[in-house]
Amino acid sequence: MSNTQPFTVGLVQMKCATTPEGGPLTPDPSPQGRGGKLPEDNLAKAEARIEEAARAGADIICLPELFKSHYFCQRTDPAVFDLAEPIPGPTTERFQELAKKLGKVIVASLFERRTSGVYHNTAVVLDADGAFLGVYRKMHIPDDPLYYEKYYFTPGDLGFKTFDTRFGRIGVLVCWDQWFPEGARLTALQGAQVLFYPTAIGWHPREKAEFGTAQHNAWELIQRSHALANGVYVASVNRLGHEGPADAGLQFWGASFVSDPFGGLVAKASHDKEEILLARCDPARIEDVRRNWPFLRDRRIDAYGSLTKRWLSE
Repeated sequence: MSNTQPFTVGLVQMKCATTPEGGPLTPDPSPQGRGGKLPEDNLAKAEARIEEAARAGADIICLPELFKSHYFCQRTDPAVFDLAEPIPGPTTERFQELAKKLGKVIVASLFERRTSGVYHNTAVVLDADGAFLGVYRKMHIPDDPLYYEKYYFTPGDLGFKTFDTRFGRIGVLVCWDQWFPEGARLTALQGAQVLFYPTAIGWHPREKAEFGTAQHNAWELIQRSHALANGVYVASVNRLGHEGPADAGLQFWGASFVSDPFGGLVAKASHDKEEILLARCDPARIEDVRRNWPFLRDRRIDAYGSLTKRWLSE
């Protein structure tokens, strides 16, 4: 059952340590290895940021997508699969201990090794007592320049899910999922009070001057529309900083934000600074918006069967 008391979400907008050349990372810790220490560095940094968010009053704390390493999907390299880990596993165990110590909910995005040849882009949800509440496996997998995720990730097979935490019922989707209203709707219909979107999105530096503003505005607009259409809070947390060659790669644009159930911005981070973004979420606001804008009441659930088809005009 959804909680009725207000709670605070904390989004950890952070840079992720990479190799000097921005290349892919492996777990090899030797001097000849390609940055094997960096996943541990990023994990320790994330733990410190989670503790900072908890001290600032956050109840539910969310990290950006694939925070433990460089955004390795900029290239295809079989060696990168060595970065994947089992879930539950060492990272989830560390975060469970941290969640229990702090009395806070943690949402973390990990590269999951399910079995040899089957890997997922997976978010885990850990309750405030350290309990492992479950996983969400990214459903929509992109394949665009410098976002070669189809090479690494099997599409999620668990559907859209919600998790009852100590502070409220939440849904978790991941990055490319944010562009699809169907995922937001199906998660909201399960009673989610907040939709969390761990994210890794940025500009191609050579395109930023011409297209950058429009791309960022579209990204924010589509997610705020999910909040409005469903009467829920939306919390999107992005990576920050340039990763890859200096004249290419990706410049992650930060700008993490929280939208209220009417699509209004509650809080927004910068494009260029690491931040802990805090936002108060009040279930009473959900109730008020849905009473006055009853989109869920007026849905024609008898008329939407064709949404399961790819295209209708043929």
